[in-house]
Amino acid sequence: MSRSLVLACNCASENEPVVVGHAVIRPKPEYHGNWESLLATTGSVLHFSQDSDIYGEGAEADTLYRIVSGIVRTCSFLSDGRRHIDSFYDEGDMFGFEVGHVHRLSAEAVSDCTVIAYRRCTVERLAAENNVLARQMFSCAMRNMAHAQNHCLLLARKSAVEKVATFLTEWADPSPRMEMKALAMTRQDIADYLGLTIETVSRTLSQLERDAMIELHTARHIRIRNPVALRALIA
Repeated sequence: MSRSLVLACNCASENEPVVVGHAVIRPKPEYHGNWESLLATTGSVLHFSQDSDIYGEGAEADTLYRIVSGIVRTCSFLSDGRRHIDSFYDEGDMFGFEVGHVHRLSAEAVSDCTVIAYRRCTVERLAAENNVLARQMFSCAMRNMAHAQNHCLLLARKSAVEKVATFLTEWADPSPRMEMKALAMTRQDIADYLGLTIETVSRTLSQLERDAMIELHTARHIRIRNPVALRALIA
């Protein structure tokens, strides 16, 4: 079941408390400590079940989100019903940044998720008062932009095997062994993210297994057997 989040946000009166679900968010005065502690004074914890909506395309972009646990995808649907997944967000990531006042994409819980929601106008006000928070928000926005640029290149210029190899290296452990944790995404999620069909994703994974680069324990549990060879595919 989808859960909607409604915020009454009046940026002209920052000192007014705002009700989010059953929680009351009260903006705090300027704070010069850790930026996470600063945001903790303004956030509301929300829980979303697997495949539920966090916000919809065209909804008011009055909230920013930080993931405590779980995986979130942002996506859009084409006129013919096909889905395009723009990005996946993991624990610690922030999402919901927009240039304008409405969301251009939908956000959905890939798995059961816990997120912290922050009023956008409150974050903007606090960032104007606190350089540490301002730099952190700028860094988050730049990382999201860099990812969007890399994803655009991935979709436009890489082959199917390069796309799948890139995805696996992105979600593998960063250590040299590149251990792969169980993926929250389905193969349909992966296909919609890489601009491939689910059949192509499955064939490519099987080919990588025959080439002794990976080992498929289950559909979502993949062990990388030859990290060097896998990285060479995307070099």
